[in-house]
Amino acid sequence: MLNKTLVLGIGNPLMQDDGVGVYVVQRLKADFPDYPHVEFIDGGTLSFSLIGEIEAVSNLIVIDAAQLDAEPGTVKTFHGEDMDRLLGRQKNSSVHDITLIDLMSIALLTDRLPVKRALIGIQPGIIDWCTEPTSAVKQAIPKACHLTLELLEQWRI
Repeated sequence: MLNKTLVLGIGNPLMQDDGVGVYVVQRLKADFPDYPHVEFIDGGTLSFSLIGEIEAVSNLIVIDAAQLDAEPGTVKTFHGEDMDRLLGRQKNSSVHDITLIDLMSIALLTDRLPVKRALIGIQPGIIDWCTEPTSAVKQAIPKACHLTLELLEQWRI
């Protein structure tokens, strides 16, 4: 396994703040198209087809709307086992967490779970039909991008 990092943005951009992970990855991909050993993927609403991408990397950063019990637009990073606990702690910790848990479980069972992994969660304000995030979540996008870049630098060998 190459020392490669997958930055996976998940969410549905048709559901307002739920699309924040996709918005962050789109911005990072546009601003840093040639970031060495990093692949930025818009994972949409997730699919089992992403398991190959997850298993092929040593580092994984997932960006998603997450129930943090905080003000809309709050951004928090969860590393390794803290990420695993967040996903398993609440049924609604993320609007996609069941599928994300499935993907992580498959990678664990095949002994290919990325050792370095983190979830950057953004507290949504409104999840409803709309193609624009709320103001609070829109303002959180640069912070989520910054946190992602910090992790990429920390994980660089």
